[in-house]
Amino acid sequence: MTTNRRVLLARVPRGLPVPDDFAQDTVEAPAPGPGQFLSRTLWLSLDPYLRNVMKGHPLYGVALRPGDPMFGETVAQVLESRHADFSPGDFVVVKNGWQEYAVSDGQGVRRLDPGLAPLSSALGVLGMP
Repeated sequence: MTTNRRVLLARVPRGLPVPDDFAQDTVEAPAPGPGQFLSRTLWLSLDPYLRNVMKGHPLYGVALRPGDPMFGETVAQVLESRHADFSPGDFVVVKNGWQEYAVSDGQGVRRLDPGLAPLSSALGVLGMP
């Protein structure tokens, strides 16, 4: 794992989003620093409120600018950890955005038990929407 595929906001949509509002790139996968963990995205939530996030609506508190990876909640698996509360192999709900790999400091992250329900349900019936 050395590369990280990402979907970026290419431009602020005018009306409904179209393919030209997005771009993709491949960059080096991030490494976790002290108090962080690295996770790999397994499932991505594509929520209706993202349309307003892309337009900079202040209600959501997300500063998304052209060139940034798209924002979004994900189900991910911890691969490497320098965080006391998360271990490699843990499944989590984390705001990784539209990318394969991301680091997190653990804020707002929820651990999942794959024995209780399918992991994908954490973004649907057992998730925020």
